[in-house]
Amino acid sequence: MPRVSQQKIYRLIDANFNRAKEALRVCEDMCRFYLDAPALTRQYKDIRHKLTTAVVELEIKSLIQARSIETDVGRGSTPSEFRRRDGGDIFYANSQRAKESVRVLEECAKLFTAPAARKLKRLRYQLYAIEKKVISRI
Repeated sequence: MPRVSQQKIYRLIDANFNRAKEALRVCEDMCRFYLDAPALTRQYKDIRHKLTTAVVELEIKSLIQARSIETDVGRGSTPSEFRRRDGGDIFYANSQRAKESVRVLEECAKLFTAPAARKLKRLRYQLYAIEKKVISRI
């Protein structure tokens, strides 16, 4: 892969890794503080840590060096990002964000290492399963 293309892929991975970790933390904290659900809290924490392990295989230092917040054409917010009706909305928005970001990471990982892509796919399916458990309680 040409150097410029690789930098752009690293930037894409970095943005989605950060987005996924932040969203997973919100979901984890919703389970911890809003639902008082220790098992669900642990599951989100475990997924968050497994995500870090999978992405570390993709040269984390290079990801951070590719970061370019100043030139990010999509860093603005949409009006809906500032509206939530209740805790369920907070959880659902972040659950969607986490799944979408992990999917992007999975696709990008295919350029580097099949084992990392497979790990990310497993994590994505774990997110589908845990989301169903939380939605039934929130």
